Amino acid sequence: MLTDKVYEKLKLVPAGKVTTYKLLAEACGVKAYRAVGQILKRNPYAPSVPCHRVIKSDGNIGGFMGKTRGKEVEKKIMMLKKEGIIIEGEKAKNLTDILFSFKTV
Repeated sequence: MLTDKVYEKLKLVPAGKVTTYKLLAEACGVKAYRAVGQILKRNPYAPSVPCHRVIKSDGNIGGFMGKTRGKEVEKKIMMLKKEGIIIEGEKAKNLTDILFSFKTV
């Protein structure tokens, strides 16, 4: 089931790294990037399944807890910053340095 794959793969992303909806979907063997977002929106296992570490491919933070702005997204930004991710506005800085590659696992 895709939901289980998404959660299992996401647990591999360590603190201080991020992945994208696209890379996570590809690691699960699908191209359903939006479906991955919908699965994460309902993540009952947070924070052990760290959905806050999933961002958009362009570095934008994206949504969190089913919201695309407001206190939920602010919470995601705060969580990422606590892990050492530099955020400018609502975009992760140095994306190539912090991007987790599932290929190394």
